[in-house]
Amino acid sequence: MKQDMSYEAVMKRQNAIMKEALGIDYDAYERGGIIFDYEAMMDDVGLSIEEVIAIERDMGVGNTPLMDLKNITALSRKLSSRGHGARILVKDEAANPSGSFKARRAALSVWDAKRKGYEGVIAATSGNYGAAVASMAARLGLKCIVIQECFDSDFKGQPEILEKQRKCEALGAEVIQMTVGPELFYHALSLMEETGFYNASLYTPSAILGIETLGYEIAEQCREKYDLVPDVVLATHAGGGNLSGTARGLLKAGLKDTKVYAASVDLSGLSMASDRDFNRKSFTTGHTGFGIPFASLPDRSDVPRNAARALRYIDRYLLVKQGEVFYTTEMLASLEGIERGPAGNTSLAAAFALSRELPEHMTIVVQETEYTGAGKHPMPQLTFAQENGIEVRFGDPDEEVPGQSIVLPSHPSLIKLREYDMNRLRLSALRRMADGRREFSDEEMAYMASEINLSVQETKALIKSL
Repeated sequence: MKQDMSYEAVMKRQNAIMKEALGIDYDAYERGGIIFDYEAMMDDVGLSIEEVIAIERDMGVGNTPLMDLKNITALSRKLSSRGHGARILVKDEAANPSGSFKARRAALSVWDAKRKGYEGVIAATSGNYGAAVASMAARLGLKCIVIQECFDSDFKGQPEILEKQRKCEALGAEVIQMTVGPELFYHALSLMEETGFYNASLYTPSAILGIETLGYEIAEQCREKYDLVPDVVLATHAGGGNLSGTARGLLKAGLKDTKVYAASVDLSGLSMASDRDFNRKSFTTGHTGFGIPFASLPDRSDVPRNAARALRYIDRYLLVKQGEVFYTTEMLASLEGIERGPAGNTSLAAAFALSRELPEHMTIVVQETEYTGAGKHPMPQLTFAQENGIEVRFGDPDEEVPGQSIVLPSHPSLIKLREYDMNRLRLSALRRMADGRREFSDEEMAYMASEINLSVQETKALIKSL
């Protein structure tokens, strides 16, 4: 009998397809009520941090430089009040084979596919992760399909996304390009079922474990090269894997007092799923359209339970404007001779503003850079924005309106810190977990407290305010 391949039927089979495409029984980690045994799921990958490091090194991944941004730090101090201007270091993840930190999560995911006997891997991504999966698949001799949400309904694509497509194909992947909409995961599921390939999702335990080496290396390099413990590690936040894995690696290295801050581009008012808005944003990841919903509802991903649970680790959530990130990209090139971007420069823009409010004896680590290419440079992105009716000008970035304008700072002192209310995020997460309930067991309360990174007493107080 021919299998029903309608949208509704395929989506209904999602969990069964995922189980086949990952070899993970997510039901084994459900503990009754709302409790999900997150740590047991992560432990069942069965690898120590030392073993993960060895696997990645064998695949040419990791051990990237931690660089001192002396000139940017000096500029921060020049613009700060006396005694302020924290030191800024950056982990140069562009040195990985595919040009971004995502090589770490891809290395372990593809390695996991190889050890489980899959013939190939499938990744649904805007591009950087697809390039990483393609790179690692080539290294281990597996086939690779990348499904990329690339165009609006007029088949118009951003230069940045098209650059990522070129990168994926150059590294040997078959790339399937799609228009924006819910059919992305439908096609991914259909292909997994058809091919029997491994789901190299961004959100599996292996993918997050692969990023833990990034946090672990930051800790080791800060100690060995700079004789310090970082006060803050700043991560560009989208789906949460970058921040979750880095934070877990810092903890495994013993850095319990280092704060982990998230940074996203403020694209409030634009919808990720809107055909109209798709090309009215100049950032395809690292923005609030991913960062806010994935923090408050991580299980909205393409796996039954997301191993990226950023709200467990975020100490502070900072927002920057599009214009500030483009400006910081040019600042990094002009002052440090380092051409990178754009996603990693989201956290660098936040770090520059944060540096000015912290004492100069403190240290901020920006935990990643990414490669740049023809479509990723500020000029093609800004030109594309203008072609789509977006006003581009210099001025005060606070005047920027997502989808209408991009305002580059007329002076570096105008790069500012903006807080996203963490309690608002936590309340949103609690509301989703509670699902109308008001009474919870002690075990459920402890689980919710872990999910939102608060004590049980603080969590109880928040629940009362729902």
